[in-house]
Amino acid sequence: MIPALLRRLLLISLPCLLLACGEVEDTRPGQPVKQRQQAFKAMLRAFEPLGTMLRDKRYNAESFAKGVKELAALRDAPWPHFGPDTQYPPSKSKNAVWDKPAEFALAREAFVVAVDGLSGAVAGGQQPAIEAAYQKVYETCQGCHKQFRER
Repeated sequence: MIPALLRRLLLISLPCLLLACGEVEDTRPGQPVKQRQQAFKAMLRAFEPLGTMLRDKRYNAESFAKGVKELAALRDAPWPHFGPDTQYPPSKSKNAVWDKPAEFALAREAFVVAVDGLSGAVAGGQQPAIEAAYQKVYETCQGCHKQFRER
């Protein structure tokens, strides 16, 4: 049995230790891992509200078009930061990014084509086509995550 004082000390210190052991910071020149993570987060912030609008049946053509325009502007941002020697913590990329560069390039291109398709569907203004194009972008994201991202 753990004495009461020791137990209290552990209960107080454990959260502090967990907070101190936060995520690893990218300290390399140019911070390529941090740059690509920030780029992906920005794309997600543009993309998530689009899905919410479609799922919740609250489609607003103007807001949706604005989000798609933002996503399209961000679509190329993370890719230059996948250079050689950028597979280190805090990266969540699998080694497959570097071991299978042709497959990674195809996945990246599929995403770009899907985003362009979504932009085109928005310009066409037909909600069923927009929903299908949104789903294609979503599928390219999921496929890339399964093949090239940890967790």
